[in-house]
Amino acid sequence: MIINHPLLGPRDAAEFYYLGDASLMDRPDWQASDAAEQFYEYQYLRDNVAGEHRELWYHEHGDRSWLVVTRDTLTHEITKVELARDVALAKKAGAAPTGGEG
Repeated sequence: MIINHPLLGPRDAAEFYYLGDASLMDRPDWQASDAAEQFYEYQYLRDNVAGEHRELWYHEHGDRSWLVVTRDTLTHEITKVELARDVALAKKAGAAPTGGEG
């Protein structure tokens, strides 16, 4: 599988480590009144998606960047690759994230 890194271009997936669902970037507020319940759901309750899914990948054997990869879990087709930093900043600013296409 080839991941089209937004800065470095096409790279073999062997250079990366899959680190889970990209929703892990949305960490719950530890000061919320229901923080324990939110962290339980954050840590243990996830969907096992069949189809398009946003995932975190770490470029271990390269520039050590974190990526958000949108991939079809049935066909492994990658439709979008974004720097996780850009996704987080866009979410914080309330804007739609932009990024390179897969």
